[in-house]
Amino acid sequence: HVQLVESGGGSVEAGGSLTLSCVVSGYTISDACMDWFRQAPGKEREGVAAIDSGGGVTTYADSVKGRFTISRDNPKNLLYLQLNSLKIEDTAMYYCAKVGEDPVSQGTQVTVS
Repeated sequence: HVQLVESGGGSVEAGGSLTLSCVVSGYTISDACMDWFRQAPGKEREGVAAIDSGGGVTTYADSVKGRFTISRDNPKNLLYLQLNSLKIEDTAMYYCAKVGEDPVSQGTQVTVS
């Protein structure tokens, strides 16, 4: 049974930081490229960041480049997203997923005021 569970969201002031985590069960993420999405109310889902299976190659949306950092801990089957210098427009539900697959998890809410 595949399950992805995000955590670490919260409410912060603009300029603040959060660290999101995604724990995966049901498959070994070391074989998979992974990514983070976000979706704000009334807006389309946006790919935020992606990372290759080994963690050596990362890509970011222009809107978060230089502020967000994606990383992974393969032995622990964990994916992370460090959010720095948060802006009001970063407010959204954040999801993790295997690259090429739609998010199927609950997500974690990030609210910036």
